[in-house]
Amino acid sequence: MKFSIEKDQIMEALQKVQSIVEQRTTLPILSNVLLEADNGKLTLTTTDQEVSVRTNLEVDISESGATTLPARRFFSICRELPSHQIDISVTGTDVAEIISGSANFKLEGLSKDDFPPIPSFEESFSYELQQGTLKDILRKTSYAASTDESRAILNGSLMAFRDNKLTVVCTDGRRLALVEQEIDIPTDAELDIVVPSKTILELIKTLNDEGVINIKISATQVAFEFGNIFIISKLIDGTYPNYRQVIPSQCEERIAIDRETLNNAIRRVSLMLDDQAASVKVKITENRIDLLTSSLEIGEARESIPVKYSGKDITIAFNPAFMMAPLKHLDSDEIFLELSDELSPGVIKSNVPFLYVIMPIRLN
Repeated sequence: MKFSIEKDQIMEALQKVQSIVEQRTTLPILSNVLLEADNGKLTLTTTDQEVSVRTNLEVDISESGATTLPARRFFSICRELPSHQIDISVTGTDVAEIISGSANFKLEGLSKDDFPPIPSFEESFSYELQQGTLKDILRKTSYAASTDESRAILNGSLMAFRDNKLTVVCTDGRRLALVEQEIDIPTDAELDIVVPSKTILELIKTLNDEGVINIKISATQVAFEFGNIFIISKLIDGTYPNYRQVIPSQCEERIAIDRETLNNAIRRVSLMLDDQAASVKVKITENRIDLLTSSLEIGEARESIPVKYSGKDITIAFNPAFMMAPLKHLDSDEIFLELSDELSPGVIKSNVPFLYVIMPIRLN
């Protein structure tokens, strides 16, 4: 295999595929990127056997062939090369010679025959939407997915294609994030899938703000195709819990708050906490919200936020990290905090089809 490529080209391609590569793995080949050069096209593929990412680009190929190279090491070498032009040739023993300007590297690879085959994909359903729209939806929800492996079904994002809407939901049992987006869905193509969090994070990294993404679904897999990128992922098997049950049908009080002001105030009072299970007390009175934190070993903090409010007094406590999470990912200047009492879930809404449910922490 022998080809020439621009440094920016190979760097961009490697950035798209290398993030799913495990640095420590029982199978060394999974740390490698598969390079296939043929018909004027270089294809790069990585996999962890759960998620596979493939991209391709047009290059000047002198000799067709394929090999696998350590992805992160290859990326580091390319990043430091002194010239914009890179010449790469691979011997029959899978040793890649990388030449750029005055620099010359020889990088040991592994045979393409040892690389796990990318699963074949036979789609049953297909949907289209804007890349920027899907990226925004995933950013606004993915942080609420569970990391507890004992409840695997919650270790991903529910994507429900129903009633001409895509509904994306994530929950870990203590909070829930939901976004709805209108899309065209044929009546015979309504279904729910749960996509692993690793795949969701890969999409957030690689999706563009412009262009269309095609989502293809089979019985056990989902594929995302956009631009020159193709991502195939296994689906999480199982039935997602009935998330509608935890969304309050009605809250008694609704307070409009400046999103950035609230986020900054919570972050400041959280400086007095070092326990992840700690809470911030939210005391709501007429035209005012007080945020209070305290720790026996550190001290205490209080900050007040002026608001327009004339309802009943409510004192409730929340995990501060859980409160800040949606505020960081929303774009609107104003959010709405809906509450009923100190024991009922709080709800954060915005001026888009977004909803966030957060369970309170019982006050002592």
